[in-house]
Amino acid sequence: MESQELKALIKETMREVLQEERLHLCQILVPYVSDEEQSELEQDFGSPFDDADEEVIDMTDWVKNGNQISQKSD
Repeated sequence: MESQELKALIKETMREVLQEERLHLCQILVPYVSDEEQSELEQDFGSPFDDADEEVIDMTDWVKNGNQISQKSD
């Protein structure tokens, strides 16, 4: 294995580890909400599913692709 291949492999592995650790940190920082508290919040502020579709931006692909937005053409 050449030096450049090894460097690329290490770089990609570090990127994966950092992404996993960042996700773990986000999970730790999000506070726990009981079902009762969630119900109260939905009564006071409404459910996110009540919002119109044009107001919602689906960030799933952005997260899955390492914070890169793919340029899709319709």
